[in-house]
Amino acid sequence: MAKEDHIPNPENPNALLDLKISESKDVAAGIPAVVNSLKMLINETNPLRSIKVLNVLNQQHGIDCPGCAWPDPDDDRSALGEYCENGVKAIVEETTSRALTGDFFAKNSIADLSNLNDYDIGKKGRIAVPLYKAEGATQYKEIDWQSAFDLIAHKLKALDSPDRAVFYTSGRTSNEAAFLYQLFVRQYGTNNLPDCSNMCHESSGVALSESLGIGKGSVTLDDFYKAEVILIIGQNPGTNHPRMLSALQKAKENGATIISINPLPETGLIAFNNPQTIKGAIGIKSRLTDLFLQVRINGDLALILAIEKLLKARDKSSNNKVFDHAFIEKNTFGFESWSEHIDSFDMDYLVPQSGISLDQITQAADLLENKSKIIACWAMGLTQHKNAVDTIKEVVNLLLIKGSIGKPGAGTCPVRGHSNVQGDRTMGIIEKPSKSLLESIERNFGFTPPQHHGYDVVESIKAMQEDKVDVFVAMGGNFLSATPDTLYTAKALQSCQLTVQISTKLNRSHLITGKEALILPALGRSDQDMIDGDQMFVSCENSMGIVQMSKGNLKPLNPLIKSEVAIICGIAEAVVGTSSIVPWQTYKTHYDHIRNAIEKTIPGFNRYNEQVRNKNGFALPNAARVGVFNTKTEKANFSIGAINEINLQNDEYLMMTIRSHDQFNTTIYGLNDRYRGITNERRVVFMNEEDMRTADLKSGEIVDLYNFDGGMTRVAHTFIVVPFNIPKTCVATYFPETNVLVPIGSTADKSNTPTSKSVVIKIKKQVQN
Repeated sequence: MAKEDHIPNPENPNALLDLKISESKDVAAGIPAVVNSLKMLINETNPLRSIKVLNVLNQQHGIDCPGCAWPDPDDDRSALGEYCENGVKAIVEETTSRALTGDFFAKNSIADLSNLNDYDIGKKGRIAVPLYKAEGATQYKEIDWQSAFDLIAHKLKALDSPDRAVFYTSGRTSNEAAFLYQLFVRQYGTNNLPDCSNMCHESSGVALSESLGIGKGSVTLDDFYKAEVILIIGQNPGTNHPRMLSALQKAKENGATIISINPLPETGLIAFNNPQTIKGAIGIKSRLTDLFLQVRINGDLALILAIEKLLKARDKSSNNKVFDHAFIEKNTFGFESWSEHIDSFDMDYLVPQSGISLDQITQAADLLENKSKIIACWAMGLTQHKNAVDTIKEVVNLLLIKGSIGKPGAGTCPVRGHSNVQGDRTMGIIEKPSKSLLESIERNFGFTPPQHHGYDVVESIKAMQEDKVDVFVAMGGNFLSATPDTLYTAKALQSCQLTVQISTKLNRSHLITGKEALILPALGRSDQDMIDGDQMFVSCENSMGIVQMSKGNLKPLNPLIKSEVAIICGIAEAVVGTSSIVPWQTYKTHYDHIRNAIEKTIPGFNRYNEQVRNKNGFALPNAARVGVFNTKTEKANFSIGAINEINLQNDEYLMMTIRSHDQFNTTIYGLNDRYRGITNERRVVFMNEEDMRTADLKSGEIVDLYNFDGGMTRVAHTFIVVPFNIPKTCVATYFPETNVLVPIGSTADKSNTPTSKSVVIKIKKQVQN
């Protein structure tokens, strides 16, 4: 789509590159991962900076990887490198020597930068100075820090209501910064604290809280090594959480059976070469998956119900030897209603809904029948559907009938994305705060925080569109590219009076702005954070509730770059004043003061400053892990879920958005997807070959993708058809390129998460001029 020269482009340009298609790989990692990591290092301007960080990455008292939230092993951390290929990519991006100052933005207009693709934008470098875009301006200019803080304060103080401001948070924000951020926002007077959880694992949090009394997983890394069966559902660990593959390999060596459930036969689910072992280095692959169930998109709930129905019949015929009836009687509520619900389904209905043959479903039941140490892992493949909460609750039901909660080697494992997304929520980054959190804030800080619920991500976008929000502040992240309905969201951001991005490096959200805009440069995980000659450290919580320190070891690119803590304190002092009852001046002098405040406010952080200095950090309390369920019934609750039938017309397909192997969330590290055989292109649509024949489409043909939800026409232009092993009527595309097709009004029940894995589209051959 052509854009006027002066108008910033919210989408990636639709110009095609030079696509090359090869066979999908049959094994993940191995020497190719090492080679690609070395290429990334060599191509960087100063690889020595990256190597210095990699030497301490994920090591005890080292730097927590800014990538995924997979936990570090306590006593088995690799001296060769406790990181994966994508961890190297993240570090290379963060440790770049390319510093963007006012000179860069004087030479590059906002519109010109927006016409680059996300890969090229991200490669420009680190933001090194505070930047300001005036109303009507086409370029950013440097601004001093105090002027930036004063502008934010002026805009916030002028609002009719604090609820006319929204404060977004990315999952990379540290515990210390996240705690101060929510504290400031609530002192200012709003609970408008949307965060990236709203778009990923919100469905998990809702489902687990209602079922088990805690919105987090219940397992530890050690449980993987004791498990009998590991279910991996709607997750691609080879790309999204590569270090998980080592844990799965060790689990297999200890006798675990792995069942993988996914619409795509992802390489990392099938086999793994560990490059740090002799076998892996010479190419002897370790098979991971014992049974692969290629479910149709959103067929997971029907599949789990079918497995449960088979297990229930076997329990009855074996005189109650398949279900753990002692556990059910003692620890659960609602079993009888659930049992009746299972009886109401017919296998002739469930089998086609799942997309899995009865024979394969029977094989899954065979593997589960006599096992009780079962772990269920899942990610976005479950959480981004309309019935996501019901599906995750059904996974919990499966664990409950087997007594697979609250014992070693068993439990729930929602695998988080960003490295501290779980910690941010623990720190109080939530638009619907609990009564206990608000009472704790009032008790410890002497002000009454707002009691009403704030906006989540989708609600924030709608509120901006409806002229209910004037100021948008983002603590990290790439809000525009992470959210649904790209053009709708872009207009929402542009309707704001001021948008503020607290960032490390350039991304598209810096280019689609409010009338006025600020970019405030923040230190990354790898940067040293010095205060009066004393080096600070921050802390993060991983996917399994372990809190550890992270301490940078690189001199920042520019002394003008501030820590997130310093930025928050600077904004707070400008808005609420230096005489505030909250001691903002004290918090920015040493982070121990912040951790002392966290200890008083957030449960589970006893002796925080002492415990976080332990070599392996410390584990937060997790009641479900020990078989205690803090629900309204004081037991684990069985749930009744509904299958979400999506009836497609003959020319419609169900699309899910996915990542390539060369990206992490919205960060694009490269233009290849090695495991799926895609080189030098991202504008592709993966299709079933029989569907292609029916639609008279050939490999390499250029098409446009359409969504018509809510009577609106959404178009993603110029995509290349690629044949792939995917169920009929299902297609897959990369995000953020196809976020434009994800309707803002299509969200998961209860969690309000965008349904990015269930988008109904039509595919039309592009008309050639």
